[in-house]
Amino acid sequence: MQKRHLRGTDIELSLLGFGASSIGAEFRKIDIQEAFRSVRTALDRGMNYVDTAAYYGRGMSECLLGQVLPDIPRDSYVISTKLGRFAPTHFDFSAKRVAESVDLSLQRMQLDHLDMVFCHDIEFVDLDLIINETLPALRKEVEKGKVLYIGVSGYPMKIFTESIKRSDLDVVLTYNHYTLQNDMALSLVEPCKEHNVGLINAAPFSARLLTNATLPEWHKSTPEVRECAAKAAKHCAEAGSDIAKLALQYSVANEDFASCVTGSANPDRVSQWCDWIDEPLDEKLVAEIKEILAPIHNWVYVEGRPENNDS
Repeated sequence: MQKRHLRGTDIELSLLGFGASSIGAEFRKIDIQEAFRSVRTALDRGMNYVDTAAYYGRGMSECLLGQVLPDIPRDSYVISTKLGRFAPTHFDFSAKRVAESVDLSLQRMQLDHLDMVFCHDIEFVDLDLIINETLPALRKEVEKGKVLYIGVSGYPMKIFTESIKRSDLDVVLTYNHYTLQNDMALSLVEPCKEHNVGLINAAPFSARLLTNATLPEWHKSTPEVRECAAKAAKHCAEAGSDIAKLALQYSVANEDFASCVTGSANPDRVSQWCDWIDEPLDEKLVAEIKEILAPIHNWVYVEGRPENNDS
């Protein structure tokens, strides 16, 4: 699989990265052996980047990766994890917890270092805490050799523009903001270049919105958004394609993002994604789908503290 350089680092990432939230049973009950096969399939198909978090499965994702990664040559893959969010409403971005979380992630995954560590969903807390305490504490873990690069992740665009401007970041991870429906992450391209910060995209399917799957109960989309997305999916099917295929190909194609992260605990699905990105993107169909989705272009929802969201 083709790789791209992650700006501000010496890392090369595969176009498609494996998101390990699914193997933490974040979205459904999983078969453990299938979860293992999903990780191995991703690595075998050339996906050299695996992204996880202490939050995913409340440690389960990291523990399962710890049963697979020790058998894989360490220099053949890149691993990122996240800290600060440990349960749906449990956040701890203190310096003390940073050091503990890094050590725990290393133990769970049986690693001697982490390539990247992100402050997870920082929109839920005061950004001053992240800037003044969490990131400096993470930088100390870099000095110890336990972490190579540090960054932030979350949903609202504002948290990234503020963090890039106010702190010393290596990389940012944005999700749901570079898809067929939402291209707001493009606003980060120039700031990241200016500050030499790497940029990674995640969630090309916008939490199943851009698929044929039934949306989960927790999905925050409005009836208008759901109706519009359903029309787009129907149009794709009538054109002999799949909205998920088009969505993945579209998100992966943009070279301003070093990698596009998505995950599944179904190894066949992972393999299918790898097949899809080898096929040419139907630009005409993209234009048609974007026209259908125009009424909901860049629709977003509020996540975390109101002051951390764009006005």
